[in-house]
Amino acid sequence: MDYNLAQDLKSIREILGLTQEELANQLGVEQITISRNENKKNKPSAKLLEMVYEFAFRKNIKINRLKEMLWKDNLSKNHVLLFHGAKSEIDGSIDVHVGRSSNDFGQGFYAGESYEQAVSFVTAFENSSAYFLDFENKGLKCKQYNVNQDWMMTIAYYRGTLKEYQDHPKVKKLVEESRNCDYIIAPIADNRMFQIINSFIVGEITDEQCKHCLAATNLGFQYVFISERAASQINLLERCYISVNEKEYYKNVRSSEAKLGEDKVKLARIQYRGKGKYIDELLC
Repeated sequence: MDYNLAQDLKSIREILGLTQEELANQLGVEQITISRNENKKNKPSAKLLEMVYEFAFRKNIKINRLKEMLWKDNLSKNHVLLFHGAKSEIDGSIDVHVGRSSNDFGQGFYAGESYEQAVSFVTAFENSSAYFLDFENKGLKCKQYNVNQDWMMTIAYYRGTLKEYQDHPKVKKLVEESRNCDYIIAPIADNRMFQIINSFIVGEITDEQCKHCLAATNLGFQYVFISERAASQINLLERCYISVNEKEYYKNVRSSEAKLGEDKVKLARIQYRGKGKYIDELLC
């Protein structure tokens, strides 16, 4: 899927009140370059893509966030707008069997609730992009998690740190429930959050301490598509280009939020000390 540069050029000019020639002058290109790309007569080069989207973001035009709002305004009943941060490009149709088995809920196709959330996970990759997805959730079986004991232990299992208890009936039941569905809705657990879960797994903190520490570092919810039927109800709407300065912006936002989360975790550890149970008490 190509980027929608033609429409984005028109949108940028409309917002700034510029003619094709005026925009071309500000970008340092010929007017014919803008004209041919707006009319889809050229396949844009990597250099032009970076130039246009870097310029827009520098002018405080968050074109992808604007498109997020517009797509949400036009959703039909039983449809959800989701976002996928890709390290490169989605090649062909969505495949639920290509993901790593060590992801939060094992193999599947992962998407998030917001553009900002999706981009924040791929800022370190040079050729990363973000996809807008229209998901029709009608007629599908969903397994939904909240920040609780089941969620923590299920993630620990798939991330490979619950091996000592993998044959326990409760763990087996949790794993079975996590695959007996078409898709999952669950809180996101990044590496920072997983370190907290691991502290619970190795017996350093109780389930109550872990739960409240994780709630303090909330990153929103993710959708994990397990079945091919669920994947078939996802429609790729648009691929969005992420300029270098936009990546840097969201990288800094995430770093700032991470610092706040770390401070909340310290307070939660103290406030809930002595409350709840350790993992060996739960899986005895």
